Amino acid sequence: MFSILVVEDDELLNKMICAKLKQESYNVFSSFDGEQALDILDREHIDLIISDIMMPNMDGYQLTKELRDASYTIPILMITAKNQFEDMEKAFRAGTDDYMVKPISMRELILRVKALLRRSQIENEKKLLVGNTMLDYNALTVKVQDEIFEMPPKEFYLLFKLLSNPNKIFTRQELLDEIWGMDTDVDDRTIDSHIKKLRRKFEHCADFEIVTIRGLGYKAKI
Repeated sequence: MFSILVVEDDELLNKMICAKLKQESYNVFSSFDGEQALDILDREHIDLIISDIMMPNMDGYQLTKELRDASYTIPILMITAKNQFEDMEKAFRAGTDDYMVKPISMRELILRVKALLRRSQIENEKKLLVGNTMLDYNALTVKVQDEIFEMPPKEFYLLFKLLSNPNKIFTRQELLDEIWGMDTDVDDRTIDSHIKKLRRKFEHCADFEIVTIRGLGYKAKI
């Protein structure tokens, strides 16, 4: 279970965000300024931070800068009432990974949280979790429930690429260039053949579907 730290001095908004995250089955910690957040980070393992900018004692900019200066790579999502480009630029320069302007949509917040956690997990562990399906990049395995599939490299890389970018359409040429290399002799039929094998192998898996986009290529739907 992922642990998320909410740093927000507006008590009502803090409670609302925490409640929504708990509803999504995340482990949630709450603080009301940057100093409290640092105390929690000293005691707990946190996978992602959602932080306001304007707070007493230590604001979101300072919190983010301190964490980045201390080599923390934890993803940070800033939420703020400020919507000027300069404020957004300052947040990204401090080291934030994403930015939302109040009033925020809780549905959009959850989508952004999931995207940040997915990217972070891929970068740190080279593992990708899609529903109950776990892809292990180093082991070239796919685990669905209690069944483990040892995958041929090209099949695995193709599946990993599609599932790492859900709903993004990849042309056959893009997939060939990325996975087989630009100097290869294989053609589009190689992609089609591997897609067929993946579909056959995971036809009973409800966590994802590989969709053909006629005239273009493929995308993963999760």
